[in-house]
Amino acid sequence: MPKNSTPRAAKPARPASAPGQPAQVIEEIRPGQSIELLMELHILTREGKLNQDTRRKLKQVYHLYQFIAPLLEEVSGGGKTFTLADHGAGKSYLGFILYDLFFNVAHAGDKPTGKIFGIETRSELVDKSRELAQRLGFANMAFLNLSVQQATGSAELPAQVDIVTALHACDTATDDAIAFGLAKQARHMVLVPCCQAEVAGVLRKNKALSLSKNPLAELWRHPLHTREFGSQITNVLRCLQLEARGYQVTVTELVGWEHSMKNELIIASLPAVPSATKTRQAQQRLREVLAALNLGALVTRFDVAESLLA
Repeated sequence: MPKNSTPRAAKPARPASAPGQPAQVIEEIRPGQSIELLMELHILTREGKLNQDTRRKLKQVYHLYQFIAPLLEEVSGGGKTFTLADHGAGKSYLGFILYDLFFNVAHAGDKPTGKIFGIETRSELVDKSRELAQRLGFANMAFLNLSVQQATGSAELPAQVDIVTALHACDTATDDAIAFGLAKQARHMVLVPCCQAEVAGVLRKNKALSLSKNPLAELWRHPLHTREFGSQITNVLRCLQLEARGYQVTVTELVGWEHSMKNELIIASLPAVPSATKTRQAQQRLREVLAALNLGALVTRFDVAESLLA
């Protein structure tokens, strides 16, 4: 779907004279959307109003949904039961929005058979999400107070998960979500990484040796460049890791850079028959990049056997 495409036209929301409706005509709100949810997410004020900042936020929500909706349609096609696991869910902002727009708006008359799991380590946020889902009647949502590692082996989740999401997963949390997706044979992963520091730390530790061997080490000689280059190469390595496991990967912007610098959206999809040639090429390239950047300490993180780096 084109990056700058706009949400489909919707009838204006009714005025506040109707119970539970916003206090102003809001053309962006789609028929069937939960007004109470939009208020809980602070997209609408308690009076049901939408200001300029929250109007922009609502458009960003629709933009994110446009990337994920085709994946939901695919995994739910033909009446199939699907599962989506959202890691580091926090207040389950993403899960609630996906549920509302997919189940209550896109499929209001014929709701698919599927379940959205919010996985979060903070028990108070899990409790609040459970209460809100019950109050809104979002019956096909579940919230688990688990770490990613615990979730991988938990009996509360199915052996296979169709879609894995991780929105603004900090540092190595994105890698944990990828590991979960690989273990669960996920058909799709939708990742928005944030605050990657691990690779930058290894680059910093080995900087002197790298500068003596590789002129390209000038790319991360200065501390600011180390941080920024480390963040960039982390996502490059993640993409190669996914491709080395047979996934087709697309990298794009989540929203405009004026809204957020943590803006990279990685979408990985596993084809029915992965290309053996492309998989081998990605495996080889991943090994070469790790070796060239003196990042051998991270072979386990990116699922590459140390023997292959020799």
